[in-house]
Amino acid sequence: MRLYQITELEQLTGIKAHTIRIWEKRYNLIEPDRTSTNYRRYNDEQVRKILNVSTLLINGYKISKIAALTEKEIHARIHEIQSNTSEDIICAGFINDLVASMISFDEPAFEKTYSAVINRLGLFDAMLQVFYPLLNKIGLLWSISDVNPAQEHFASCLIKRKIMAATDGLPAAKSKKKKFLLLLIPDEMHEISLLFANYIIRSKGHETIYLGQDVPYENISLVLKQTKPTILLTFFTVPKDPKEVYLDFKKNLQLNESIKLLVGGHTGITEHLKNKLSAIIISKPADLLTYL
Repeated sequence: MRLYQITELEQLTGIKAHTIRIWEKRYNLIEPDRTSTNYRRYNDEQVRKILNVSTLLINGYKISKIAALTEKEIHARIHEIQSNTSEDIICAGFINDLVASMISFDEPAFEKTYSAVINRLGLFDAMLQVFYPLLNKIGLLWSISDVNPAQEHFASCLIKRKIMAATDGLPAAKSKKKKFLLLLIPDEMHEISLLFANYIIRSKGHETIYLGQDVPYENISLVLKQTKPTILLTFFTVPKDPKEVYLDFKKNLQLNESIKLLVGGHTGITEHLKNKLSAIIISKPADLLTYL
C-alpha cells in the first residue's frame, strides 16, 4: 500500500492542503501517519475518504456535517446524490469514485461505477463527461508522480476493454463511401482516443480498418496499398519534432489526394501536418462527428 504526501492528496482530491490540515485539527476527519521528520503521509483508505468528502462538498454538504457521518452514512449520501443531482455534479462524483478505485486497484468498484456512468449517460456522453476528464486528471497526476504508471494502466486498460466491447456490439458498416484506416504511428502507445474514434465512426455506419498502436511505417504503407482507404486517422500524444513527423509521412506513406488525413493530439504536430499535407484537425469528438 502506497502512502501519499499532503501535496499529492491535494492534487488527487482537489482540496487544498491547508484545508485538509484544518479538518484534521478541527474535526479529527483523518489522522495521517507521520515520518520521522513529522511529514504527513496518507494511506489509500484516507485518500478514498477525502475523495468522498470532496463529492459531498461539491453537492452542498457542510464539512461539519460530513465529519459527523460514519463511513456507511457517507456512502449512503453519495448514493442519494447519484440518483437526484444535476449531471455536472454527478460526473464530478463519478470521477472521484473512479480515482478512488484506481488508487487501490479495486476492479469490482471500478466496474460498478463504470456501469452506473454508462447506464446514466450512455457511452458517448460518458466518454466526454467522465472518462476523458478522468484520463486527463490521472495523466496530469502521473506527470507529477502522484499516480504511478501501473495505476494509470489499470484504469486505461479497463476503459479500453469497455470501448472495444461496445464497438464489437455495433452492426456491420452500412456505407461503403468512406473507409477509415485508424492507427498510431511508431512509439505512440496511448490508444483510447483512437478506440473511441473507431466506436464513433462505426456507430455512424462507416467501414473501419483498425490497426491499433505503435504500427511500423512499412506495415501502414502495405495496408494503404492493399485496402485503399479514403481516410487515415491518427493521434499524437508523444512530443515529437513536427518536421520529422511530416518527413516520415512523406517518405514512408506517400499519401495522395484520394486519401484524407485526419489528425488529433499534439497541437504543434497537427498544425504542421495541416499546413504541409492539408490534414484535417480533430480536436474533440464533436469535430469527428461534424466531419462524418
